Amino acid sequence: MATAQLNGAAITDAATFHAACKAALGFPDSYGNTMDAWVDCLSYLRDDDNMSKFRLKPDEVLDIVITDAAAMRAAAPDLLEEVTYCVAGINDRYDDYGEKPALKLTLR
Repeated sequence: MATAQLNGAAITDAATFHAACKAALGFPDSYGNTMDAWVDCLSYLRDDDNMSKFRLKPDEVLDIVITDAAAMRAAAPDLLEEVTYCVAGINDRYDDYGEKPALKLTLR
């Protein structure tokens, strides 16, 4: 399983979240630093669109691991809730296209 790791202790707001995701997930320079852009980039993990450094096989899953998730939850609880919601929405999108879910969110 492909894995991207984010340090939850370093994520205190939207700006630090998007900077960490851009680095860990290999989003393009044109990444818009918004949750809409985050969803867009993670919706093409099985395509050749170069929206991230990951290119998943049809049954492969990308595990987004947030270490020290308790610190992120304390600093930015709404953001962590939004990330969880967006992961579920992205997986629903994959399902709508007849594909297996592509994301797993692990909070440590």
